[in-house]
Amino acid sequence: MDRFAALLDRLSFEAQRNEKLRLLTDYFRNTPDPDRGIALAVLTGRLDIPHAKPALLRGLVETRVDPVLFGWSYDYVGDLAETIALIWPRHETTKDATDLSLSAIVAALARSGKAETPALIARLLDRLDVTGRWAFVKMLTGGLRIGVSARLAKTAVAQLGGVETDDVEELWHGLSPPFTPLFAWLEGKGPRPAPLHALPFRPVMLAHALEERALLAEKPEDFLAEWKWDGIRVQAASEGGQRRLTSRQGEDVSEAFPDLIEALDFKGTIDGELLVIKEGEIRPFGELQQRLNRKTVAASHLSKFPAGLVAYDLLFDKDGDLRALPFAERRKRLEAFVANASLPRLKLSPLVPFASWEALAEARSNPPNPAIEGIMLKRKDSPYLAGRVKGHWYKWKRDPFLIDAVMLYAQRGHGKRSSFYSDYTFGVWKGEELVPVGKAYFGFTDEELIEIDRFVRNNTVDRFGPVREVAHEPDHGLVLEVAFEGLQRSPRHKSGIAMRFPRINRLRWDKPPREADRIETLEALLGP
Repeated sequence: MDRFAALLDRLSFEAQRNEKLRLLTDYFRNTPDPDRGIALAVLTGRLDIPHAKPALLRGLVETRVDPVLFGWSYDYVGDLAETIALIWPRHETTKDATDLSLSAIVAALARSGKAETPALIARLLDRLDVTGRWAFVKMLTGGLRIGVSARLAKTAVAQLGGVETDDVEELWHGLSPPFTPLFAWLEGKGPRPAPLHALPFRPVMLAHALEERALLAEKPEDFLAEWKWDGIRVQAASEGGQRRLTSRQGEDVSEAFPDLIEALDFKGTIDGELLVIKEGEIRPFGELQQRLNRKTVAASHLSKFPAGLVAYDLLFDKDGDLRALPFAERRKRLEAFVANASLPRLKLSPLVPFASWEALAEARSNPPNPAIEGIMLKRKDSPYLAGRVKGHWYKWKRDPFLIDAVMLYAQRGHGKRSSFYSDYTFGVWKGEELVPVGKAYFGFTDEELIEIDRFVRNNTVDRFGPVREVAHEPDHGLVLEVAFEGLQRSPRHKSGIAMRFPRINRLRWDKPPREADRIETLEALLGP
């Protein structure tokens, strides 16, 4: 555990990606099995400790220290793991047979039942030092926040065997912690592990955000354009008698969309967008959201929100792997593939004709469907390459919507922002009342954060733990210009509306709250 805690500690202070990669690779090279496999599971979010929830940890700490003191400390520090590590009382070392290696700790937690887990965690916290407690709680909650993505951890593992990260990705979901066969293969001590499915996961190709001035250096005739649909990127595969729907991260999501799996009556692999397609019409993201994060799919949801696929690319067909072909060639094959399949739940993403960048900008500003969030630009000669490769694909989102809203509540931030009120709930007018429509915590500069924090502290009218209610009278309050990507109806919000991806665009110190937008403005954006 000490070695893993030291790794997390170093990673949390390291800003450079290459140095993080070096630290990870060195750890995996010099740490024996199964500890390194458990560490990889933690770093990639593959470790599940069902009984160790944040509420349990908070309750456990409150049996050792004054709950009010813990609450104040957590409010100030802003990080649960750091707070527990610092406030947990020192304990004299006692004889305990529990092994403190990372794998032994995880094994002990896996064996313990719900009733035994709190006492086991307490014993471990007693025996660990401050850094060890911090890493231990991070591991239990899964909230590492050390700037290491699952992809970066897999890249470090791949470097052990001098293979590409995508080689690890294709095997990933056929493996489980502690990943002993994976490490054996990479170190030349065992065979290449078999993939989970006969259908390999083919890591997706991603696009770079396009800056409009960059278009001046490109020729329109070198690109094809298509709509960027607002759904969930997936691969739909039907090969060798098997069918599978995979997220962009490689997770199998087939069980959540049985209606679409049943409709994949073709042989090949399509890269596309998962959306609700009802009576041939592509519906907004809000309807797809009704199908997400459900353990079981009710018949009513299958009927009311039927899943469909908008096809972007063809990766595999009867001729085999097509990824090395130029996009223009793959596109022709995709068009024929979708036409021959003739499936109601499968639609071809149409190309957007344009002769100039000005014409494309005009099309981007006036999309034909509310489920469109912009334009995708793809170089005609680009192969299908895993990851975000420069110079091939670009995403050009439409300009965000803007409204003026009034700050209602402010909450203390976490980590570096734990001393500031940096999370803001805002609302618009509904009659004579302000109703919440969203929450944002970025989009402003550090200097503006200091100004907002000062306003919050000087204009607090009520307090609820780490949250402050801020003055929001017609002539007194803070107006925020909020940018957002879209709206959806939400019965959970008093306003009946929820924003997608809101952010603070600018501060309107010049505008009184009475001049902020009204709910009717947002209702008009929603449409019928």
